[in-house]
Amino acid sequence: MGAQDFWVVIIVVGFCFQAQVSSSQNLTCNPNDLKALEDFMKGIETVIEGWGNNLSSNCCEWAGITCNSSSSLGLNDSSIDTYRVVKLELPKKRLAGNLSESLGMLDQLRTLNLSHNFLKHSLPIPLFHLPNLELLDLSSNDFSGPIPADIDLPSIQFLEISQNFLNGSLPPSICNNSTQLRALKLAVNYFTGDLPPGLGNCSSLEDLCLGMNTFTGGVPEGIFRLPKLTRLNIQDNKLSGQLSKEIGTIPDVFDSLGRLQYFVAHSNNFSGRIPLSLASSPTLSLFNARNNSLEGSIDLNCSAMTSLTSIDLGSNRFDGPIPSNLPSCRHLNNINIARNNFSGQIPESFKNFHSLSYLSLSNSSISNISSALKILQHCQNLTTLVLSLNFWDEELPADPTLHFERLKVLIIANCRLTGSIPQWLSSSSRLQLLDLSWNRLEGTIPVWFGNFSNLFYLDLSNNSFTGEIPRNITGLRGLV
Repeated sequence: MGAQDFWVVIIVVGFCFQAQVSSSQNLTCNPNDLKALEDFMKGIETVIEGWGNNLSSNCCEWAGITCNSSSSLGLNDSSIDTYRVVKLELPKKRLAGNLSESLGMLDQLRTLNLSHNFLKHSLPIPLFHLPNLELLDLSSNDFSGPIPADIDLPSIQFLEISQNFLNGSLPPSICNNSTQLRALKLAVNYFTGDLPPGLGNCSSLEDLCLGMNTFTGGVPEGIFRLPKLTRLNIQDNKLSGQLSKEIGTIPDVFDSLGRLQYFVAHSNNFSGRIPLSLASSPTLSLFNARNNSLEGSIDLNCSAMTSLTSIDLGSNRFDGPIPSNLPSCRHLNNINIARNNFSGQIPESFKNFHSLSYLSLSNSSISNISSALKILQHCQNLTTLVLSLNFWDEELPADPTLHFERLKVLIIANCRLTGSIPQWLSSSSRLQLLDLSWNRLEGTIPVWFGNFSNLFYLDLSNNSFTGEIPRNITGLRGLV
């Protein structure tokens, strides 16, 4: 191609581009969409930023609005190409008022995000019949009343209405025609009743968050057949039943959830043992079932649970010895099994627990604090250790070979321990919180406490210390 031909091509392309831009600029907002947005604006009691009094009739120029041309959407219902509203995004705009039913006229809407505002009253029924809606986020508002009983959102992928004042039961049809739904988040509301079996029809669901409501009954078996589910959050409800029985509770079918990473079911009324399929899940990373009535021993198949990083099974009825195989869970770094009915001592195997960073065993009926500290000092990454309400009437060991250099939080309160503050504690220079209250410790408070430059909380109350408080402690800037 010669230079002259090259410039001819450039000029032709330039004219075509200019014509296309000019044509796009001449496109106007669809009249029906404009009417829907004007009615929506009438229901808002506050000024919408970017929607001033001098609005143009082209709603596609308004703040938070995204449009596509009718032709690009494959619409051939008019001889005149217009812009159609595909996104309405006004989060965190301090909007107050009612949500108009007119939004149901935006039949090409793909995204509606009005989260973190002050919108109130009931949810408009037409909003739940938008054929092309893919994302609906109305979280953190003041909506009340039930979710509309008849839901028909065939394109929905993300539905979040958490942190409102919604009540009533979930509609049975919630997933009937929503096979593409990937995330359903309804937490922190006032929903009641049983979880509908229809939740099992959300075949594409990855994230189910129903926590902090008042649901009762068991968990439908269909939920445990969702092949793509990675997060199951049902904490702080009144769900009941055994974790390892049949339908109507939480069945032992976790092996069907081949992608489950997060199981959060704390603060319910679950009973029974940990299901074998859950205790052998290779994908599970976080397991939180604290504050229930689970019982028996904690039997985790660590050779299978290769992804496990955190378990919180505190405030249950587990008994027997502390599981000695936990260090075999190679990535496990966070353990809370406080407030159970264990017996015996911390296992010797914990010497090899190199991944452990957080351990809470308070009120667990364990004994031999001297052995416990000798073992746990080998946990190279341990930063938080909570051992309160154990070791009744034992002596706090003064073994000078003990060392906890990485420790940031140490709580051994309410144990009625005797002895004095040990010298080995002086090596824990990274301490931020130290609580030795409600024991029977004697002697003086060491001067080297003033070397804890990171300390912001110190509780030595209800002991039998004598002498003066070292002056350098009062010079710790972070201490509250």
